Amino acid sequence: MTIRRLLAVSTLSLALSAELAHAQSSANGAAPVALERIEAAVAAGMPNVVAWRRDLHAHPELGFAETRTAALVAEHLRGLRMEVRTGVGRTGVVGVLRGGRPGGVVALRADMDALPVLEATGLPFASTATGTYMGNTVPVAHACGHDAHVAMLMGAAGVLAGMREDIPGTIVFIFQPAEEGAPPGEPKGGALLMIEEGALANPRPEAIFGLHVVPGRPGTLFYRPRGFMAASDRVDITLHGRQTHGAWPWKGVDVIATAAQIIQTINTLTARTIDPTTTPTVFTIATLDAGVRYNIIPDQAVMSGTLRTFDIAQRDDLVRRAGIAIDNVAETFGATAEFSVRQNAALVFNNEALSTWIAPVLEEAAGVGNVNAGSPPTTVAEDFSYLSQEVPGVFYHLGASKDGVDPNTSPPNHSPAFDVNEAVLPVGVRAHVLSAIRFLERD
Repeated sequence: MTIRRLLAVSTLSLALSAELAHAQSSANGAAPVALERIEAAVAAGMPNVVAWRRDLHAHPELGFAETRTAALVAEHLRGLRMEVRTGVGRTGVVGVLRGGRPGGVVALRADMDALPVLEATGLPFASTATGTYMGNTVPVAHACGHDAHVAMLMGAAGVLAGMREDIPGTIVFIFQPAEEGAPPGEPKGGALLMIEEGALANPRPEAIFGLHVVPGRPGTLFYRPRGFMAASDRVDITLHGRQTHGAWPWKGVDVIATAAQIIQTINTLTARTIDPTTTPTVFTIATLDAGVRYNIIPDQAVMSGTLRTFDIAQRDDLVRRAGIAIDNVAETFGATAEFSVRQNAALVFNNEALSTWIAPVLEEAAGVGNVNAGSPPTTVAEDFSYLSQEVPGVFYHLGASKDGVDPNTSPPNHSPAFDVNEAVLPVGVRAHVLSAIRFLERD
């Protein structure tokens, strides 16, 4: 952590810990923007938000290929008379709304990319798009809800632009590409690239907020202070053996048997050496590519997977021990192994003081009893983590299951059947608007 970040976090923590709730009088002594006014503006803009969401859903784009999406966003922000920068981090868009009164700076962020998934929702606006992934033509769908994220932040931008004369400060809107990780062959994902290219500079925010739709009771908001979403690493293992006839395995070096043993070893290593009640840890091998014919044992097997952790030292130790175990298993079978780990997203760490401050603000947006500020940690990951490493932030989830559907049986993010309950879109827009304006209004 840099000295600048330490000072920024410490200063913000001291300021916010004295508040605990949003101020009852806004900056410069003016009254805060009334909730009723915000609710009316959000309601008026909902037809556009729904239309944007459906349009984006029908036209998804993979990471760093979000050209149509970025153009739609940029046109909307320019129409709101914002300062707009495009091409930030390849296809990212940054909009700056300067309020009518002096004050601080706050940022709101949404992600724009889709996934190489064949949609199976049956929606009338379901995706039929294709894209290029790892050199192959693949189906593309918004199977993670980023279409809703873009639409909600566009809606919030419209509401806030309509109140610009009453805003004491500046709001930065960040529309980010490639949240789902750097595409193959790319060294960095969208958040890191946008940071490098100045998304958090000129003006530099004092805080940043973001949300993600997930299975959950419709319209509820939930998060936790400190570690909320896991750090994510990509794991790659390549085994080298000696090809042989399937009927004579002893005449070669069997990478299939070696791969099977390595998968079992990794599963056992995680389950038997880490206490899941203190630091949730998931180590999954998800792909295995080997062989071309049923009676030939190949000379190579390639595996990939993901590691999700909440403790840096524990993660480093697990990686070290996994490397030793993989080499030992390979040596036992006479094979050799290449093992590499690359971070896709850091731990999403919600600033503690900011997490306390925002709870009543989110309750304004979602209603009493619909905010959980002590949600359990989740092993899914988000590269919002890099943005909140630069400036203090809070990332929260928006429950978006269908009405009457048990969230535990609701199709999860990244599944072909994942869909967003459009009835929750106003909650997300209000949460964006209120988190930004109440932060700037604080005493």
